[in-house]
Amino acid sequence: MTSRFTELTVDCDDPERLAAFWCEVLDFKVIDRAEGKVEIGSWVPTVEEVRARQMPPTLVFIRVPEGKTAKNRLHLDVSPIDGSTEDEVTRLLGLGATRTDVGQGPGRSWVVMADPEGNEFDVLRTLAPDDRLGKSLGG
Repeated sequence: MTSRFTELTVDCDDPERLAAFWCEVLDFKVIDRAEGKVEIGSWVPTVEEVRARQMPPTLVFIRVPEGKTAKNRLHLDVSPIDGSTEDEVTRLLGLGATRTDVGQGPGRSWVVMADPEGNEFDVLRTLAPDDRLGKSLGG
């Protein structure tokens, strides 16, 4: 007997707004919506595919009456795939994210940010090929 990690649920005030933000961040699409709930993902899950193998989880945003009051105990990490980390931070700031301090201290290789409702996430090192960043392979 086993289970699959199928979705990560985020409590929020405005599921549509937060889903739209994360769709832009991750290049996801809305795959389901209902009153007070929006699910986004990079694929449309089927029971058969999920049962056959571990698939990328979806994100589900659900409206709740209470607001965020403390640092997240669970957060997402994202890695840019076609630009530098700093370029991605700039893009995310333009989408409505903010830089935030959760006590990470200076000199970290990642940038802590918050989505439009204050949920923290990290922007990690870039995964872009060196040639996409304008660097020569020789150094």
